[in-house]
Amino acid sequence: MEFEEAPSPVDPEVRAYVYSLVSALGGTGTDEDGHYILGDDALACLKDLKKWLKLYDEKANRLDVARCLAEANLVEGDLLEILGTWPEDGTEDKVKLKIALSCLELLVPLTWPMEKNDSQMTVNHHRHVPYIQLAQSSYKRAILDSQSKTILRTAVRIGLPSIAIPMSERTTRDEGIIKLILYLFRNLSIISTSGESKEGPTSRSATIEAFHHQDVLALILTICSNMGEDFNTQDMVILELLFHLLKGVSPEKIFMDQAQLQKHGSNELGALLAKEKNMHRSYAKNAPSRHNRFGTMIWVKRDEPGKVSTVSGQDSLKDGQHALSKMDQSKKWNRPKQLSREVEKANDRFDVPVTLTNNANTHLRAFIEEFLDSGFNPLFNHVRRAIEREADRVFEIHTQQFFYLISWFLEAERVRRRKKHDAEKKSKNNKIAETFEADSFALVASVLTQETFVLLNRFMQDRLDMKAWREVNAGTMCFTQILLIVQDMAESSLEEDQEIAENIQNRIFYEETTHDRIIAILRGYKDQGFGYLDSCTELSHVFLRMLERYARENVDLQVRSKRRARKKRKQKAAAASNDGDADAAANDDDGASELEDVAEAERVSRERKFDFNRFASKFMTQSCIDTFVAFTKFYSDLNTEQLKRAHRFFYRVAFKQELSVMLFRIDIFALFNRMIKGPEPLDRTSPIFGEWDELVRQLIKRMVKKMQERPELALEMLFSKIPSTVFYLEYGYEKQTMSSKPRAPATLEVRGAMRREEQIGVVVAALYENKIESVDWVMKVLSTAASERQSWEAESAARGVENDPSAETTGLDAKAPSIAVTPDTEARRIAIFKDAKLRLLMTLVGFERLGIDDKPDATWIIPSAITARQLHETHDVIEKHRNDPVMEYGEEDPMTADEMLRRKPAEKVRRAAYDDDLSGDDGIVSDGNDDDLLFPARGPTDTGPRTAAAALEKLRQKRRRRRDKPTSDNEDGVGELDDETRELRRKAREAKDLKKREMFKSAEFVYDSDDDPEVDRLFFEREEMRRTGHAKKVMEVLKAGMVEGKGKRKNDDDKVKFKEKSKRRKVSSERESESESESDKDEDVRMAEDSLSPRIQELSDGTKSEGEDTPLSTPLDEVPQEKILRDIPINVRGSDDDSGRRKAVVFDRPDENGGGSEKEDEAFVVMPSRRRNRAAMVLESDSD
Repeated sequence: MEFEEAPSPVDPEVRAYVYSLVSALGGTGTDEDGHYILGDDALACLKDLKKWLKLYDEKANRLDVARCLAEANLVEGDLLEILGTWPEDGTEDKVKLKIALSCLELLVPLTWPMEKNDSQMTVNHHRHVPYIQLAQSSYKRAILDSQSKTILRTAVRIGLPSIAIPMSERTTRDEGIIKLILYLFRNLSIISTSGESKEGPTSRSATIEAFHHQDVLALILTICSNMGEDFNTQDMVILELLFHLLKGVSPEKIFMDQAQLQKHGSNELGALLAKEKNMHRSYAKNAPSRHNRFGTMIWVKRDEPGKVSTVSGQDSLKDGQHALSKMDQSKKWNRPKQLSREVEKANDRFDVPVTLTNNANTHLRAFIEEFLDSGFNPLFNHVRRAIEREADRVFEIHTQQFFYLISWFLEAERVRRRKKHDAEKKSKNNKIAETFEADSFALVASVLTQETFVLLNRFMQDRLDMKAWREVNAGTMCFTQILLIVQDMAESSLEEDQEIAENIQNRIFYEETTHDRIIAILRGYKDQGFGYLDSCTELSHVFLRMLERYARENVDLQVRSKRRARKKRKQKAAAASNDGDADAAANDDDGASELEDVAEAERVSRERKFDFNRFASKFMTQSCIDTFVAFTKFYSDLNTEQLKRAHRFFYRVAFKQELSVMLFRIDIFALFNRMIKGPEPLDRTSPIFGEWDELVRQLIKRMVKKMQERPELALEMLFSKIPSTVFYLEYGYEKQTMSSKPRAPATLEVRGAMRREEQIGVVVAALYENKIESVDWVMKVLSTAASERQSWEAESAARGVENDPSAETTGLDAKAPSIAVTPDTEARRIAIFKDAKLRLLMTLVGFERLGIDDKPDATWIIPSAITARQLHETHDVIEKHRNDPVMEYGEEDPMTADEMLRRKPAEKVRRAAYDDDLSGDDGIVSDGNDDDLLFPARGPTDTGPRTAAAALEKLRQKRRRRRDKPTSDNEDGVGELDDETRELRRKAREAKDLKKREMFKSAEFVYDSDDDPEVDRLFFEREEMRRTGHAKKVMEVLKAGMVEGKGKRKNDDDKVKFKEKSKRRKVSSERESESESESDKDEDVRMAEDSLSPRIQELSDGTKSEGEDTPLSTPLDEVPQEKILRDIPINVRGSDDDSGRRKAVVFDRPDENGGGSEKEDEAFVVMPSRRRNRAAMVLESDSD
């Protein structure tokens, strides 16, 4: 029987060419004691193999040549042998140097990691990739195990000549050689074998030890410490190399010494044994015995009638609850698997923990300490700048690696400082550290700059929007470690570090977008894995704790929040010299301001006071709680810090925020019960067990109490809580909410003076690009309405409505019915209310909206006044501009159709007194519009009885003078004014009143700038002169009254009264013409003057009006005191005594020198009762 040979996976012709080149390269010989001997054309063979790899595999996207080279054992049998035979002192041999370099050029593509997605994989790839990956593992094993040949050191020796050349003198070949050896080290760090132990030949520990012994780590330190000075383009390769060396390694374990590692290992082993013992204890409670493992099957009745379930095992007979739980364990749910958008590369995962050997741990610790001291700042500062300017060598994966390495090294720095502090504390050494770097945080200052924070925030937000969860995870880890290092800086003993920490916290907590991003990351967890779950919960825990402490220390903390707002920009026009230019400038200013005042929505920032309780309440949502519940489900795998993190969150929800209702769910209580009571509970010896136990007991107590108050909670425990449900369960009634009414958009108009057809063209062009369907709908409505209106007009013409005189008289039968505009879709109905351009087009074509209020359900109609012909013309205009739209208007400075539209200006409002846009020289608005006066005349009006009576009396006198005054037609006073004279007088009165009203200022708009010291000084001087004059006048009146009182007859009272009334009218009119701003003291003087007796008023004022002088014939000292007292008016100052008589004070008698006496005389005068009437500032007396 003959077996058919399986087809070869590689083309036989390709295999033959490759094998022939490998055979010609060289081999071992017996005459040389088994040493490798190069062929005659070894260098040419190496170059040909390189060409085959490049031209066949890379260009054709195939892996045939790589498969043939792996089958021919080129790497282990030839390349490594050639590199191993190159002596250290043979650097001067140029031929051997070229051969060694050619071997490196082949090693790099052969060890390049296979990074292809399923969408990029072909049949050829699926056939060769598994074999090549196994071959790469053997390549790495052979390179690392060749301790005697020191392949890695040989690669370093190849690159040393190029490294020694200054960067400014290096050629492209030198840069390529340096990058070639770095890519070889990078490839070796990436290649790994899944499931290999920490001591395997290709493990991370073996890689680190080989790098240490063959000076690779020293080369990396040299390049990093001189990055930016001697090296420029090698930063990304170094970044990848460090990432693949350090990913998954715990910085906590690296800085442990041998004893601490052994103790930690024993503790881990003890913890695992205790966990296993705990599992056995919970299992032993219901574990079957040797004889009851079989032979038992029971039926469990369901709630549905006639349906049962079978449960096997004798342990099901213990109790019903155990039988039900066992039945639940037998259920299987085949959850549908969601296909991810893109398969993540396994080489980029950093959340898989890696364990190192003791030797590797020691070597890596020394490397990390030296790197932090010398290479951290130069490397990460250079990488950040390359990422910011988006250099060609930067890929998307580099940004993720950059932030992960920042988080790793910051954690390593924190651990190193803590270990050193503990060691000093244990040794009781209080000396200051020897170096500055040990105490200062300047070693990691390059990643604590504002540029790094901006880059980190942008990276996290972009990846969060794209839902790239692994990149978001790297960003959250970096942000968490930055917060922790800043917290350590705030607790530092150096004042400079404390100030820097205060500044960084202020910048981080100032942006409200950062707060919202933290919440979004926590809410965004679904099934991204435990690594993302751990990092997002840690970030929210650290951020909340630090922000709470910072807000407590800074009571007046301000945050910058971004909201939607309206922003207007205004531009002023230059003033013109003459009136005509002023009008033109005003028009230009209106046009420019209207052009600039188009409101556009944009993100604007405003500061507000920070409220921590308000911010913490944003974490109290079901999505955030579900994230921590999912994290707590891994309680058996969590350490003490992680369990404490979950405990603090649930404690904040239930007790600090008083929202324990959010935790009242069946699944949450089942989880808590399983953690405390089992099965598989927490270890009771754990330090966090007591806190969890107390939290669960308090929650159950609150739940029972709340269920007694709200029986509805029994049903709500099955579901998540929405805010309205939480409010009802807390307070017992529904939360009242007010729904805001939708608001119509601003009314638009077309700029400039255009005809209606041109305006329609502008609007159609504005709607042409994105909303042309709205134009088509308007055309369709016009066409339908025109046909309907034309049918009605034809019917009316047939009935003779247009020629019927009665129809013209009534006007009812000839009126066409209005046509309702009906939107064709729901989207169109919304657009009619919200689209300002569509509303402008509908208005221009003649549509009208019914009703006063602009509501979403308002009805639009085509009014009856529009004829069918007009509708057809409008339709043709729109169709013309729809087929040939005009997109730009203007020649010198063309404007688009959108720019031609502007917001329709609102009605002009009254300008304030300080608004000098349209003011004259005096700052008063004088636009000639009487209706736009700024303030009401005279301000508050005095409505007292004296003011009203004076105004009435003044009006009577004015009418009496007008009646008695002769006209131009009749000098004797007979005749009336003609209409022309009345019109001129009316205009004069209006002009005078307008001028007076323009001068008024409201007290609400008077500021310090209105006060003029010179005006105030003149005002007070006039007031002082007025008061002095009034005082002199009173004294003269008193003296005159005393002299004339002797010869006055009693029957002259009527005459005196007549003169008194006439002269008082004169006084009243004079007082009306005075300024309203007299002081209270002036009012007292006028009241004293008005209260004089009629006799004194007659002597003081009446004689002057008649042109008669009243000489003082009798001196004041010759008049008897009784006469003086008898003539003193009633309101002379004095006081009443017990006998009912008024005690009057007698005026001082002047002496010869004009002065008064030193002592006042008192006399009792019986004053007759009198009645005083006050009206129009006149006091009359009816006494005898």
